[in-house]
Amino acid sequence: MRTATLSRRATLPLVAVAIGASGYLVAACGSSDDDDTPDSSTAPPAPATSADPGGAGGTGPAEDSLASDSEVPAGGGLVVPDKKVVLTRDDSGTVHAFSAVCTHQGCLVSGVADGTINCACHGSKFNASTGAPVAGPATSPLAPVAVTVQDGGIFLS
Repeated sequence: MRTATLSRRATLPLVAVAIGASGYLVAACGSSDDDDTPDSSTAPPAPATSADPGGAGGTGPAEDSLASDSEVPAGGGLVVPDKKVVLTRDDSGTVHAFSAVCTHQGCLVSGVADGTINCACHGSKFNASTGAPVAGPATSPLAPVAVTVQDGGIFLS
C-alpha cells in the first residue's frame, strides 16, 4: 500500500486557508453579543438634539447636551447610552444623573420605571433618586454624575 505525501508547495495553500478560516472563527466568536451585554437593538435611541442652541429661539438644547430637559419625565428617566449616563427626575422635578454602567457586571442599564433604574442583564434595580441598589445581584450604588440644567438642556458639569 502506498501512502500519499504532500509537498511543501502543495501544503502552503492549505495552511493559508486554515489560518484564514481560524481568523474568521475568532472574529465571529469575539462578538460583543454575550450574556452580559444588552442587545443594542433594544437600547433606547440617543436623544435628539436641536440645531437651535436654546439661545435666541430658545426652542431646544445645545448640540452637546445629554438630552433636552423635556425628555426626562417626572418620576421617570432616560438612558443616554453613548455617554453611559442615566438621567432621572423625581416627583419634585429635580434631575439626577448616574453612571449607566451597572455595578454588578458592567452592563448598561436598560431603562427607568416605577422609581428604579433597571438593568436587564441580571435584574439589578437602583433607586432612581439616589442610585442605591434596591434589588440584586448588584450591591454597590451607581456612581453619581454631575449635570446642569440650562437653556432647555441637560449638560455634564
